[in-house]
Amino acid sequence: MTTILPQPRRTSDDQPAAAPPDPDGGPPPRRRKRSDVPLVPRTTTLDDVLAVAGSALGAVGLVWLLYGNLLPVAGPLGFVVCVWLAFLLLYAVVSLLRHTGPVVADRLAAAVVHVVAAIAGLALVLVVGYTFWRGREALSHPNFLVEDLSLAGPLDPLSRGGVLHAIVGSLIQIVIAVAITLPLGLGCAIFLNEVRGPLARPVRTVVEAMTALPSIVAGLFIYSTVLVAAGFQRSGLAAGLAVSVMMLPIIARAAEVVLRVVPNGLREASLALGASQWSTVWRVVLPTARPSLVTAMILGVARGVGETSPVLLTAGYTTYLNADPTSGPMVSLPLVTFTLAKSSEEADHARAFGAAAILFFVVLVLFVVARAAAARVNRKERR
Repeated sequence: MTTILPQPRRTSDDQPAAAPPDPDGGPPPRRRKRSDVPLVPRTTTLDDVLAVAGSALGAVGLVWLLYGNLLPVAGPLGFVVCVWLAFLLLYAVVSLLRHTGPVVADRLAAAVVHVVAAIAGLALVLVVGYTFWRGREALSHPNFLVEDLSLAGPLDPLSRGGVLHAIVGSLIQIVIAVAITLPLGLGCAIFLNEVRGPLARPVRTVVEAMTALPSIVAGLFIYSTVLVAAGFQRSGLAAGLAVSVMMLPIIARAAEVVLRVVPNGLREASLALGASQWSTVWRVVLPTARPSLVTAMILGVARGVGETSPVLLTAGYTTYLNADPTSGPMVSLPLVTFTLAKSSEEADHARAFGAAAILFFVVLVLFVVARAAAARVNRKERR
């Protein structure tokens, strides 16, 4: 027979010591936990700046002494790579003298990320700056934006001719592509996120695969089905169809992600009030996600406005302004840039870079609008 002994009662002396009360009569201060102590300092001190600067100067000096004598590499690129590796090594050693291992690893990762971001930003600045610099002569003439190339040849000065026909052609083709892809992409996103039938998984797989579809394949598809099989001529309509093939997966995928963000509580509340699924989607889900859907559409437009291969096969090339998308060839900014860049005349090269600069500006405006719409959505969610 097992005897159960009574457990001794805990007295006040066995309780953990409480924090001393505040002499002003307020509540006792909360005991600081280990998780409250930040692993990495949130502010940059003078010691951190000196560590980075000293490691960089030491790396340059060390590689300068060893580069031409001991290291089996040569050239400026090898020098920069060796300096970068030496900097990481010296920075790790200096950080180990003052910090623990996790902090050192965090600082090395931060250094690598900052350098990679700087390289990407420098490459972007060089590409955009070089394009605007080469096209500055064409952009300095007002006629470049208000005239076409029907009366200007390769030997004519830049004071004659422009890319008005390419600007109008790009706008018309994008409008056609948006008119096609907006309802299709939005309907596909609603099917994938709201209906969720048995075909949702294969449709999502096809949409994700089309996101990485080469642009030349879209142009060949429209060329073989619309121009060859159906007998239509090269026109702005055919180019708009080819661009829509490229824009459709972008808009569908982005719209699906946007619809997933809508809280399920709104759907459940609407269905609980007796609304049908279609009414819930039309009156609750879509109005809630409207700003983000605009962002998704702008991202798709930014992808389609810079496509060259589909337009090259389906639009044709012309030097005059054609505002009728159903009759005759119609060029766009990417196509006129590609065509003029193949010329051997310097004036055409300047026109090509000027058209590319205008295309850069259009895409930049679209992305700025998309970012502004996203920021507006974030402010509404915070409220």
